[in-house]
Amino acid sequence: MKQTIRQLSSEDLHALQSMQTGIDDDYVIRVFDRISNGHNRLFGLFHDGQLASIGGYTVFSGSYVMLGRMRSDLRYRGLNLSTQLMDHVRNAALEHDGIRFIGANTEEINIPAQRVLENIGLAKHSSLVAATAAHVQGLESGAAPWRKIESVEEKMRWLQEVYIRPGRIFPFECYYPFPATPELFSESHLSGWDFFENPAQDRIVITKPDVKKYDYLHTLYPWDDLHEQPGLWETLRAPLEAIRAQSQEGAFVWIDLTHEQVSQLPEGHPFELSSPWFLYGTQIS
Repeated sequence: MKQTIRQLSSEDLHALQSMQTGIDDDYVIRVFDRISNGHNRLFGLFHDGQLASIGGYTVFSGSYVMLGRMRSDLRYRGLNLSTQLMDHVRNAALEHDGIRFIGANTEEINIPAQRVLENIGLAKHSSLVAATAAHVQGLESGAAPWRKIESVEEKMRWLQEVYIRPGRIFPFECYYPFPATPELFSESHLSGWDFFENPAQDRIVITKPDVKKYDYLHTLYPWDDLHEQPGLWETLRAPLEAIRAQSQEGAFVWIDLTHEQVSQLPEGHPFELSSPWFLYGTQIS
């Protein structure tokens, strides 16, 4: 029995397609070139020459690593291959200079993935529920949309107050939450994200475009009073329609909710709710 682990290249696509993972229309195959280049790395564990397990990582903001894309061939499960591979992947990520955090995001129902992450030294940090909807007009109150913030400095002040100082988890992209620190937020990111402030100047909502097969208006609102703020849902209409006008696959609102926020959704709300996602991770000193 011979096992080897190495970084995958475009020449390994056929080996990936030959794996029996039980996943129909796996996005990892469709975007293989993109997730194995640039800030992304994809690794494979070969068991007697057969690709038996894959996993990789992406580096965000130069300092934050998200592990993921774990897949195992059904014919080799039970051999502890995913743990061996992801231990290698974690160590490979640490070879980058300046890494501050290594994490992984997995569904509550994915117990095998959680065991792998715990086995390689990651601890559970938080839990969020992804809520998606094609339209949110039914939640509108008739109030005016909120004021758009233009200043990068004002955006950073809000992030400091709402996310960084209290040590909250910040959903950097759909599926990719991280502990909020100043280093996570570059000027280019802030310039591309929209911040809207309510008339009382005590609430903001953040929106940013994202693509995860479909086009999303990724929306961040960190308070529990989602349905007590006039104009909040009206604020999302224009940016969502701007994305929809350019979309061929369909455009949706995506908002990451705490369990408390989910419990306060009104009856008949328009959202499709995922099973909870757990963020695992470890800070790197």
